[in-house]
Amino acid sequence: MKAYELMLVLSPSLDEEARESVLAKARSVMTADGGVVDSEDAWGKRRLAFEIDKQTDGDYQVVMFHATTAAIAELDRVLHITDPVIRFMILRRDDLS
Repeated sequence: MKAYELMLVLSPSLDEEARESVLAKARSVMTADGGVVDSEDAWGKRRLAFEIDKQTDGDYQVVMFHATTAAIAELDRVLHITDPVIRFMILRRDDLS
């Protein structure tokens, strides 16, 4: 398993329950093949550098985790089709492996 970092920008209009639902869906994909979520850091609502889909703010979440490459492909697919996700980026962390 390799170390990864996920940066999520969620719609700022989500209530706490809907936000947690999106994060739980991402966590379940990460841990499906024996992956481990190492840490989560909620950055909160921040102004975006430029407008995305008529949104000027975003709710940022950073997740550090270990997972298989198959889990990363599935996570990418799931986040692409999840509506409250404005943007996301998955990075491989060589310094944490």
